[in-house]
Amino acid sequence: MTMAAVLALAVGVFLVRLAGPVMRSRITVSERAETLMKRSAIVVLGALVVTNALFVDGGFAGWSLPAGVAVGGLLAWRRAPVLVVVIAAAATTALLRLAGVA
Repeated sequence: MTMAAVLALAVGVFLVRLAGPVMRSRITVSERAETLMKRSAIVVLGALVVTNALFVDGGFAGWSLPAGVAVGGLLAWRRAPVLVVVIAAAATTALLRLAGVA
């Protein structure tokens, strides 16, 4: 049963991914609509980052997690290598928790 569900999901994902290139030549979207879709993707990603950085199990995550995310975001904005961003964000969060900052 589980394997059938995994296969069905895999086929569904493949068809959705295939629909983009196939339908691109058949459907025309205005430049304004395309711009709005690109911006909406950024807004959704930002909302996910904020909610995952500020809330854990339905409550405030404390100050160490948002500080780590902020350090990682700053380094990513400054175009630091991904490994540096991840390590700095994790280290910031860990050191603040070690220092007793919730």
